[in-house]
Amino acid sequence: MTKLKDLYIEELQDLWSANDQMSEVVSAMADKASDSKLADRLSAAKDGIDQHTRLLKSLLEDADAEVKKEHCKGMEGLVKEARKHALDSDMSGAALDVAIIAQYQRMCHYGIAGFGTTKAFAEALGEDDAARKLDDALDNIYESDDFMTELAERSRNVDAA
Repeated sequence: MTKLKDLYIEELQDLWSANDQMSEVVSAMADKASDSKLADRLSAAKDGIDQHTRLLKSLLEDADAEVKKEHCKGMEGLVKEARKHALDSDMSGAALDVAIIAQYQRMCHYGIAGFGTTKAFAEALGEDDAARKLDDALDNIYESDDFMTELAERSRNVDAA
């Protein structure tokens, strides 16, 4: 189990880095969004991401691990894509909002994979409290992703056409 615990700790440290990177770009996307519902949801998502980061630090402490982050290259790439396709683009209005939603969802899906894997590791290690907390974080991420899908399907995709 030592090897699995090492993987669990590495995943927590990687997710911390991913969250820090995502939080920064989500804040910038909230500032550029033209739709007030989108901007509000991105601002709330940033707060949720920051809350999840505090959870990750807490779980590292609970695991008697070094409380540090390990740079996440996967999220680094997704953040570069978000900047390229949304923040640094020449788009505006509804088209930009749709691009922001797409980039946000890509980052969310990466988070879903990471938090889901970490939850599975916690369960396998018998860390039931950690698994429950990670499951709650997953629920938050899924909820945010679902909201973005609904927003894109109902209004922004139609407006961007």
